[in-house]
Amino acid sequence: MNLGFQEVLVIFLVVLVLFGPRQLPRLARALGQAVREFQRARRELEETLKVPPEEEERQDEPPAS
Repeated sequence: MNLGFQEVLVIFLVVLVLFGPRQLPRLARALGQAVREFQRARRELEETLKVPPEEEERQDEPPAS
């Protein structure tokens, strides 16, 4: 999805009309915090799902009887 300059300008103007100039910094700050929180949660999930190679090898071996 590629947005051109005109599309971005229209979106900005609609947001400006809906929320007013005083609310824009607060909205941008909240959006930035939400994006950072999402990225942090994604990284934590990726780290949780990573299986170290030595544990992966142990899972492949049959249990000793």
